[in-house]
Amino acid sequence: MTKKTIGLFAHVDAGKTTFAEQLLYHTQSIRERGRVDHKEAFLDSHDIERQRGITVFADQAVLSYKGTTYYLIDTPGHVDFSPEMERAVRVMDYAILIISAVEGVQGHTETVWQLLHKHRIPTFFFINKTDRVGADTAEVLLDIRKQLTGDVCEITGHLTDVAVGETLLESMAERDERLLEAFLASTEDQAFWLQELQAMIRGRRLFPCAWGSALQDKGVIEFFDQLHRQTATDYDARAEAPFGGRVYKIRHDGGGARLTFIKALSGMLKVRDELRYNSEGEPICEKVTRLLLVSGTKMQPVDQVAAGDLFAATGLSAAEAGQGLGGCTGKLVYDMVPTLKSKVVFAESLNVKDVLKAFRILNAEDPSLNVVWEESLQQIHIHVMGLIQLEVLEQLVKERFSLDVAFGSPEILYKETIRSAVTGYGHFEPLRHYAEVHLRLESGERGSGLAFESACHLDDLSAGNQNLVRTHLFERDHHGLLTGMPITDIKITLLTGRAHNEHTHGGDFREATFRALRQGLEKGDNVLLEPYYDVKIKVELDDLGRVLSDMQKAHGRFEPPQTTGTHAVITGRVPVATFMSYSTELASFTHGRGSLHMTFGGYDLCHNAEEVIERIGYRKDADPLYTSSSIFCAKGSGYTVPWDEAEAKMHLL
Repeated sequence: MTKKTIGLFAHVDAGKTTFAEQLLYHTQSIRERGRVDHKEAFLDSHDIERQRGITVFADQAVLSYKGTTYYLIDTPGHVDFSPEMERAVRVMDYAILIISAVEGVQGHTETVWQLLHKHRIPTFFFINKTDRVGADTAEVLLDIRKQLTGDVCEITGHLTDVAVGETLLESMAERDERLLEAFLASTEDQAFWLQELQAMIRGRRLFPCAWGSALQDKGVIEFFDQLHRQTATDYDARAEAPFGGRVYKIRHDGGGARLTFIKALSGMLKVRDELRYNSEGEPICEKVTRLLLVSGTKMQPVDQVAAGDLFAATGLSAAEAGQGLGGCTGKLVYDMVPTLKSKVVFAESLNVKDVLKAFRILNAEDPSLNVVWEESLQQIHIHVMGLIQLEVLEQLVKERFSLDVAFGSPEILYKETIRSAVTGYGHFEPLRHYAEVHLRLESGERGSGLAFESACHLDDLSAGNQNLVRTHLFERDHHGLLTGMPITDIKITLLTGRAHNEHTHGGDFREATFRALRQGLEKGDNVLLEPYYDVKIKVELDDLGRVLSDMQKAHGRFEPPQTTGTHAVITGRVPVATFMSYSTELASFTHGRGSLHMTFGGYDLCHNAEEVIERIGYRKDADPLYTSSSIFCAKGSGYTVPWDEAEAKMHLL
């Protein structure tokens, strides 16, 4: 049986969950259609979602239509839950992007589109709420062409079960010389054009668009029928290969058992089969104890799954979101990263171990939380996207773990880098231990993170020990010297190193590597970076001056505004710290008529570095996790040498 995974995306309140209810009803997956406003939607199955009327978790449903099994993933529509959305995107075959016929392309619509574009997901548009006062399908189509893609093509009225309409044929011919010749010569039949349309959609050269009203049940199943005809997958061809899969989320059931949600990409998996994967660089082999097909809150045990299936498995203790399993190797890196940090606040009467345990479970389910236990401060910190996420987390912890927690005001997550190239030296030689490492640190491109290469000769240091240096550099965030925040955008080159035949033990190269990195930072020209938003603001011309003034005050930069007869569009770049609450301000002075689209635009130089460094008050010499000094051995015992004297004592100079 053919299998397809389809993702549903939309800005908040565009009608995505209502659309899903209609699909499930028409495919006889549910008996009655639920409504978001009645708090009874099938895919908004969590109490939090029903109370708030928004989708928070990427939940899934299984439906059958004309001999094909569809896995439908309903993704969060609020920007605060973008990491959850991105994890789901990476296992989708196709996407449906729903846009309101009244509001048109909104802020989160653009974020979604960019994500789908980056990961090359073929996409269908559905313009919803055409029954509403103020709906303007033609204007929304124009909006899509201007702001998202000029390759959108209308299929409502232009495509039937057996024929491609003239307008759609022209759109296809415009994009392909071979098809243009066939169109002009009128030599091909409709079967040819339907097949070519399917190929163009799959290759993301055309993006079909239909419209209707999910609430009034107009156009939904007709649209889905066209999607069914114009989509294809090749999982059947991969059925005979060894099993390979990709983890896309972790959940825990009511009894606390860990559920690993997997997309099967090749082969077959049976209950009690063993699965191999890597966790923190270590190979793991574990037996699958249960396989479950999940649809809403229902879980159906099965004996086996095959390529194309979305399923949950028990028995895997350490697999994380993005992890490759079996024949699928590596681990995905996600782009949607939080820019805020918040402290977990709880009463002294609560056991800190219980609170930390709860947050570590949540961290397994959402790795972007990056839960950290600050031993010296006896505090738990988490990373978040925004205030709505904190409100939801507070409710979630109460419901799932019966713990009353609150959160401190979110603070910006800064990073650090260096301007000039330096060499760092690390030596670790207490009695019966030995390792020495020399590292070259150079400034990398913005957004490049940490990069590593080795210029060390194998005669000086074995391949295994060189690998250890690399592993230790990437096993954790490394604290900068200005604020103790993570370092980034640095190219690290292993120049040379030395081990001892008898005395080098596990952990020695970790110590030497960390000391070499830190010693290099001590000598470097360190700079502070802060997160930025890439912003796009649309306002009436009367409000243009106010917006430009606000962006300047916020230490932002902007391109010359694009203006029409009545509106202006401003694109620019602004620090998160000065702009994270601007949406409320914009809504106020434009009386809700202005629109703001903000996406995380990476890190750049901090606009008020001295003020931030002073406020944080990081004491580099008192960081228990790091030291820049080295340890040498004399007369049978180790002694510490400060960073600024260590270089002269290195054995390899």
